[in-house]
Amino acid sequence: MTHLWVRAEQRPNEERVGLTPEGARALIAAGIRVSVEQSAQRKIPIEGYRDAGCEIVAENAWPEAPRDAIIFGLKELPDDDTPLGHAHIMFGHAFKGQHSGRRLLARFKAGGGTLFDLEYLVDETGRRIAAFGYWAGFAGAAVSVKAWAAQEAGGICNPVTTYPDKATLVEELRAELAATARPLPRAIVIGALGRVGSGAGDLCAELGMDVTRWDMAETAQGGPFPDILDHDIFLNCIFARPGTPVFVGREALDQPRRLSVIGDVACDPDSDYNPVPIYDAATDWQAPVVRVADHPPLDVMAIDNLPSLLPVESSEDYAAQLLPALLTLGNLDAGVWGRAKATFDEKMKGI
Repeated sequence: MTHLWVRAEQRPNEERVGLTPEGARALIAAGIRVSVEQSAQRKIPIEGYRDAGCEIVAENAWPEAPRDAIIFGLKELPDDDTPLGHAHIMFGHAFKGQHSGRRLLARFKAGGGTLFDLEYLVDETGRRIAAFGYWAGFAGAAVSVKAWAAQEAGGICNPVTTYPDKATLVEELRAELAATARPLPRAIVIGALGRVGSGAGDLCAELGMDVTRWDMAETAQGGPFPDILDHDIFLNCIFARPGTPVFVGREALDQPRRLSVIGDVACDPDSDYNPVPIYDAATDWQAPVVRVADHPPLDVMAIDNLPSLLPVESSEDYAAQLLPALLTLGNLDAGVWGRAKATFDEKMKGI
């Protein structure tokens, strides 16, 4: 029997989950065994999984799970040298040249396990079957607006936390913008036609901001792009890949600019293809921005688990997208899972 083991997230502030109780009920009805770990921080209560018929197991017990169990989480595991012998479904951040990715893949090599990277679950056309992109863009734009408002008050962005729903977040942003007594900031979104860019643009539009929306046509000639510097907020929402141009380079720090906040929603600071190479590490919930220039100030927001600001809405959306693929877990050699395994095997050749 196929056995899916939903692990607790071990990263602080990560309250999302990739399977809802309703989805678990559907998997069980399809003959899949589902174990769900207790979690001190998961926003969706464990009672719903118990009522759906899941086996409830101890938090962080997955290393002792049966060898044939498929371990399902969202964010990365603790970065240690423990060999990984199970099949894991998660965002590995290991296939685009990330330096930490080689360490993760070495753990799979040592343990004989397999990584089914959620970012590389694609259909026959190569399109991702499920993504948190919309809510990453929405939340990333929200934190970037907070950073701009904090600058206008003479400070730097305060720590952020989760919200029960988007209405609460938007109401708070309206109040922070009003407190500046300044005209609303002008934003530019690159990658505006994608899921991430759509979410970022929607947040800005909901606040009544002027939004410039760029996509591939506007960036085809290659960067950097001086037009970005004429906006208050730049939201980078593209999927970095070989050939991606630099949008804002280090030389921009010394040029005349209106730009004061960059929301790097894509957040690949240690990738060889980073289009915003003016910072070198992700930010976090306690310190949402890093200041890269002072006169005038320029802050970069680069939190890499943004959708967790709205954990219930983002979990429900993502889980609904992913469920059809989870229902096919009985055949890991075909379809979505076969393609993901082929990607993993190719990347492991250099490990």
